Amino acid sequence: MSVTTRFAPSPTGPLHLGHAFSALMAHDMAMANGGRFLLRFEDIDRQRSKPQWEQQIFDDLEWLGLTWETPVMRQSDRLPAYRTALQRLWKCGWLYPCTCTRRDIAQAASAPQERDPIHGPDGLIYPGTCRSWHDATGAAYSSTPMPEQTALRLHMETAARAVCDSRIDRPGGGTTMANFHEITDIQTLETRTVTFTPEELVREVGDVVLSRKDFLGSYHLSVVLDDAAQGITHVVRGQDLFEATKIHVVLQRLLGLATPDYHHHRLIRDDQGKRLAKRDDARAIAAYRADGATPSDIRRMVGL
Repeated sequence: MSVTTRFAPSPTGPLHLGHAFSALMAHDMAMANGGRFLLRFEDIDRQRSKPQWEQQIFDDLEWLGLTWETPVMRQSDRLPAYRTALQRLWKCGWLYPCTCTRRDIAQAASAPQERDPIHGPDGLIYPGTCRSWHDATGAAYSSTPMPEQTALRLHMETAARAVCDSRIDRPGGGTTMANFHEITDIQTLETRTVTFTPEELVREVGDVVLSRKDFLGSYHLSVVLDDAAQGITHVVRGQDLFEATKIHVVLQRLLGLATPDYHHHRLIRDDQGKRLAKRDDARAIAAYRADGATPSDIRRMVGL
C-alpha cells in the first residue's frame, strides 16, 4: 500500500506537545510503510502567520528527528487554486454570499423562538439568515459573477444531497449516505467505515464558511485542495476535527477529489484536562528543549 502522510501546522505560534504527537504519528506511519511524509504550512491567515514561527517549526521538527520532502507547500502560494475551486462551486449553485457578523449569528441563534443553539465544527451552527433570503429571491448563482471580498457559505442541504448517493437499508426504508474510512489500527492501517446522512450534515454541521471577507478561502476548502494536490493518502489529526471531516468529504465529492483514510487521534491535555493551545508556552517543544529534554523524552510524554 502506498502511504503519503503530512503535517500541516499554522506558523502562528510555537509547536506544543499536541503538535509533536500528531507530527510524530504521521511520520512514523509513513516510514513504517515505506511511504512519504510531507510538510505544509497553513499560512492563509497572513496577519497572524510569521516567518519566525515558521523557522521555529522547522527547528523543532528537525530536533524531533523528522525528515520531509521539499519543497514545502504553503497555502499563501495557492490562492489561485482556491479561487478556481470557489468559482466552480459557485457556478454549480452550492455557495451563497453571507453578510452576517458573528454577533448577528449569535443573536439569531438565541432568539426566543429558536431552540437551544446548536454547536457544530465551526461553533454556532449558522441559522440560515442569508441563505433564506437568497432562496426566497430565487437567486441564480450560476448566472452571476462570484462576489469578491464577501463571505461565501456552502449551501449544505443542496451540497449534501448531491454527494450522499449510496443506498443502505435501515428500519423504515433506505436512506442516502456518505462515508469515509477511519483508521482504527495505525500499525496495520485497518479501517472502519463512518457514515452520515444529508440530514445529519444540515442539523449538526450547517452552512459553513468556505471563503471569508478578509482573505480568500477557509480551512475547510484549503485543506481539501492541498491534501489532493500533495497526493495525501492517510491523514493524521486530532479527534477535535472528526466532525469537520464530514465537511471535507462533501467538498471532495463535489470537486471530484479522492478521499484519504483518516486517523483522528486522542488529544494531549494539560493537568486540568484542557486541550493544549499555542498560547500554552510552558508546554512548547522549544521550552522542553531548553530544559534539556531529548526527543525520546517527548515521545514518552505523549505516549509513543
